[in-house]
Amino acid sequence: MASTKPGERKLQILQTLASMLENPKGEKITTAALAAKVEVSEAALYRHFASKAQMFEGLIEFIESSIFGLINQISEQQEDGLLQTQAIIQMLLNFSERNPGMTRVLIGDVLVNEDERLQVRMNQLAERVEMAFRQSLRLAATQGHLPEAEAAARASLLCSFVLGRWMRFAKTGFKQLPTEQATLQIAMLLR
Repeated sequence: MASTKPGERKLQILQTLASMLENPKGEKITTAALAAKVEVSEAALYRHFASKAQMFEGLIEFIESSIFGLINQISEQQEDGLLQTQAIIQMLLNFSERNPGMTRVLIGDVLVNEDERLQVRMNQLAERVEMAFRQSLRLAATQGHLPEAEAAARASLLCSFVLGRWMRFAKTGFKQLPTEQATLQIAMLLR
């Protein structure tokens, strides 16, 4: 039996969970089904994670570090507030499109029957995304691109747009891509 390096099995479990979430039928994922896919016992799963909620927390940590790491990069590299906002929206839609299973975590549909704290974390993620939009739009306002009084309302609108795109992508069984006609629609929202 080949041994795995520390952390490899944990990562394998999270990757398998994410791939199982890509099933467009959206069936409930059990630890038994996950263990079977990873080819370990359920007890082995629980040696790496105390609960299924902890497995979802691992996915949420990946999502948060990916999204907010990219938002920070965009903010540092793009000095124009409107272009910064546009790049953040595009990145969020692309992230969803490349990670359909993670999209189901982002919209919270796989968290419905799980620990309540997981949904709270996803709500906080949405609030942080809106805050990033607000910061970029305030920068755009100082650059004369839009009235500062509109920054908060536009940030809320853009967050709703992204959440809606994620939701539609997941609810159509990943058929309607979040980036479909996004460039034109983002331009309309930022006018």
